[in-house]
Amino acid sequence: MHIIAYPIIKQFSKKYPDAENALNAWYNTVKETDFENFSNLRKTFPSADKVNDCTVFNIGGNKYRLIATIHFNRKKVYIRYILTHSEYNQGKWKNGCQKQLE
Repeated sequence: MHIIAYPIIKQFSKKYPDAENALNAWYNTVKETDFENFSNLRKTFPSADKVNDCTVFNIGGNKYRLIATIHFNRKKVYIRYILTHSEYNQGKWKNGCQKQLE
């Protein structure tokens, strides 16, 4: 998969150094795997959840959340947000994950 916005990972890792290894592991796994669909992705990331048009990944033992939009047909992953657990619980990120009208 082609991951858009890797600098978000670097920026977050500077602020939260304990997240760096887990984020890099996520990045390398996603980059090296061509997921066909969400069910295929769940085989590798069983705790991944769909929230409207976004996929939410638990990072660092559920301490952080990476939220991405995935276009399986184009093999592209767009990192939207990386949040602490408390930032995620506030729910403000959900505004960026609204279902698109077709």
